Amino acid sequence: MTSLIRWQLIALVTLATAVLGRLSAVEPSQAAEPGNDREVRAARPTWDTGYFYTEIYLEGLRQLGYKTAEVKTLDNPIFYQAVSQGDIDLWFDGYFPTHDEYKKIFGGKARPIGYVIKGGSLQGYLVDKKTADANGIKYLEDFSRPEIAKLFDGQGTGNADLVACPPGWGCELLVDYQLKAYGLDRAIHTIKAAYNVAMADAVARFKEGKPIFFYTWTPNWTVGLLKPGKDVVWLETKSTKLPESLKAYSNWTNVPNVEGCASNPCHMGMPYSDIRPVANEAFLAKNPAIVRFLEVASIPFEDVLKQNAQMNAGQNKSDDIKRHAQEWIRSHQAQFDGWLSEGRNAAK
Repeated sequence: MTSLIRWQLIALVTLATAVLGRLSAVEPSQAAEPGNDREVRAARPTWDTGYFYTEIYLEGLRQLGYKTAEVKTLDNPIFYQAVSQGDIDLWFDGYFPTHDEYKKIFGGKARPIGYVIKGGSLQGYLVDKKTADANGIKYLEDFSRPEIAKLFDGQGTGNADLVACPPGWGCELLVDYQLKAYGLDRAIHTIKAAYNVAMADAVARFKEGKPIFFYTWTPNWTVGLLKPGKDVVWLETKSTKLPESLKAYSNWTNVPNVEGCASNPCHMGMPYSDIRPVANEAFLAKNPAIVRFLEVASIPFEDVLKQNAQMNAGQNKSDDIKRHAQEWIRSHQAQFDGWLSEGRNAAK
């Protein structure tokens, strides 16, 4: 072999070694993720208490190799219509059974899958503790007494003002149904403005020492700022009256160990909910890695409450929420990586 050929072979071997070295330096997650850069079209609701875990879930999908388009903010009916038609792939804020009303929209074309928070979402009516204690208010039905309704009248009508749910929310239908069922629709005036704006006004009235009456759910910043048992109390109902779509969940309305409720279990009148991702069926069929990731991932209720408190304290910009999500992932890295491994294995 001549010197020239020998040096050419050495050069080729050196080049090949360098190329292979560069290839081996690429992490497997970059080279062979199941998403293969496919785009995911996600949505989120018009309330912001779930934006934190939405970002955690989206980061999981990104690390599985998916691209995430700009998240669409949608009202409930619009989301469920869009996911059933395949215009949106998924969101992470299905509240069931409260959202059972929408099953007639998405039918078999979409489905709840996995649990963000299982059994963690309470919902019901609250009043400030000072007014409740001074006037013996314990039940929602107490508002049938004109002297009680008048205490919460901010407009001079004689009716109580209730901060309720904006149009299109699942709880709007439930609250409206219950006020009629309990014969309170004439005694109580529902405020259906943007929820955070209406609740900010209620908090301001509370700080002025005025009575307040509102609907809320958990996790939510309201019960972080207005502490049940200290600042506010949950109202019970003497009987359970639910629309047809929720009657099967009547037993879900008696909830044990509710802080700020006079009874144990607390007869809240509304069923607690599971918070679940909801995704288009055709989308799930094409993405087994996402199916498995959604099945195994979950976020502790207490962690969502803590983050919601940070948002209420002013850390509520998009960059803040993304930072909160990244901080949570880093502090739960082994668990998060385990969810990713489950997803990758499902795609093999």
